[in-house]
Amino acid sequence: MNPKDSPELNAATLLALRQESDAVRVITERLKVKEMGPADHIRTKHEVKAFVESGDLTAAEALLKSAQARRELNQSQSITEKMTQQRGQRMGP
Repeated sequence: MNPKDSPELNAATLLALRQESDAVRVITERLKVKEMGPADHIRTKHEVKAFVESGDLTAAEALLKSAQARRELNQSQSITEKMTQQRGQRMGP
């Protein structure tokens, strides 16, 4: 299996990816920042850059947790927005 297809990242994987020539881009892609809102996307990129510069294991673990939480929040907001729009269409004129 191709490591890029791996559904779960862990801190050890992030530490290894840190050695890539374009580590910030590679890690942000693996963290699926495109599934986040714009502000969270930018915030996560800054956190990735800080992690790449530090190489700290606890920073890697925190990065994984915050990225997952941001993706989940964006998904929840998207679902809520769709439900609100559907409800508005049913109650329309």
